[in-house]
Amino acid sequence: MHVMVFLSLRLVRFAFTVLLISTVVFLVVRVIPGDPAEVVAGIDAAPGATEAIRARLGTDRPLVRQYFEWLSAVVRFDFGDSFISGQPVSALIVKRFPVTLSLALTGLFISLVVAIPLGVVSAVRPWSVWYYVGVGVSQLGMAIPSFWMGILLLLLFSVKLKLFPFFGVGSVSHFVLPALSLGVARAAVLIRLTRASMTSELGKEYVLAARANGLPPARIVYRHVLKNALLPIITIAGIQLGYMLCVAIIIEQVFSLPGLGRLFLSAVYQRDFPLIQGGVVFIAVVFSATNFLADALYSVVNPKINLR
Repeated sequence: MHVMVFLSLRLVRFAFTVLLISTVVFLVVRVIPGDPAEVVAGIDAAPGATEAIRARLGTDRPLVRQYFEWLSAVVRFDFGDSFISGQPVSALIVKRFPVTLSLALTGLFISLVVAIPLGVVSAVRPWSVWYYVGVGVSQLGMAIPSFWMGILLLLLFSVKLKLFPFFGVGSVSHFVLPALSLGVARAAVLIRLTRASMTSELGKEYVLAARANGLPPARIVYRHVLKNALLPIITIAGIQLGYMLCVAIIIEQVFSLPGLGRLFLSAVYQRDFPLIQGGVVFIAVVFSATNFLADALYSVVNPKINLR
């Protein structure tokens, strides 16, 4: 029963976070300089055209009414129509999101594949060659930003060695370098976490008891210690996925991937306010949702979780 209470509290926090972010986006867009109606009408607008556009957009109404209409639209996943293309913002986001999601999931997979083995070996064999490899990869990932690593990978494997395409989508090879630049950078955090979690578990009494009973070392490490050490990694991996969805927007610019990154940046350049609003709220909701799902998964694998 306490798991349901825990998830209910997290769900309430998730809803409150979405409400807060939606409110902040609504206020920020309306206090920044520039009138959206003038942007839509253009500099050669006919007399009265701007007022007609304000009436159509609803910006001539009282601020409180605009706010509640905005919240009602957000709940329905309706962010209005793009000023530039005239298409629904939600349709534009849904069309581009699969590219961004694929990149983030692939990056997370690479980070886990790199981090968990190196973290485990670093903890089991401290001061060995693999320990220093793990430290080196961790330091490299922490020191080099994802977009800079993407540029380096692009110069080496696309320009110099010509092993991977420069940009675009169409095959798995187009996602290899972007996912590597995203995954290796985030693996740095997971390597440290895995090593620390494994080291903590290896010093507990049940490990000593298992060794005293003559269990093989590999069975102790991979069947018992790793299973318990993975609990905090699940939560951090969920947070990392949300972070990768945000960073993927930048990586898409480096590799010219047609995802949410290029869509939202073009909206900023063109002052497409509905698309900017919808993009910020959507990314924030996805980030919060990944954290909620990580908490839910953690509560399932660890029913004894404290209600905090």
